[in-house]
Amino acid sequence: MADIKVFVGSVFGGASEVAEQVISALQTDGHQAQLCSPPTLAKFQQAEAILIITSTTGQGDIPENLENFYLQLQAQFPLISDIPFGVIAIGDSGYSDTFCQGGALMYALLEELQGKAIQAMLQIDACETLEPEIIAVAWAKQWAQLLYSKPGV
Repeated sequence: MADIKVFVGSVFGGASEVAEQVISALQTDGHQAQLCSPPTLAKFQQAEAILIITSTTGQGDIPENLENFYLQLQAQFPLISDIPFGVIAIGDSGYSDTFCQGGALMYALLEELQGKAIQAMLQIDACETLEPEIIAVAWAKQWAQLLYSKPGV
């Protein structure tokens, strides 16, 4: 089973709650899913697989508890060649121009760092979904199954 490092960006705790449910489900399936809080470059580079779960804040920004890590990744640019990653983005579709932008920024950066997206980013509309963890867990389980089609995991 995979060693999955989970990095979370949350403002009011919604994304953190989703992450707890996702981690629990992945662990039940036999994965070594670990919440990396606070996020560190060392944990990031040690991962066999990376999962980002983040909301969006402000004008399409990454939440503060993940923003400094994002900026560190941009500045130090640690290549993660072929490490599989996934992103679960939570947003409010009422902000159409910035809907799930926090997740989109993380997704784009992980691609720049040469990570391998093995599934399209999941976008959850917090206005239409009362239990985002149900959607996120189902997506994460499918994502984790796809890890086995990648060499080295």
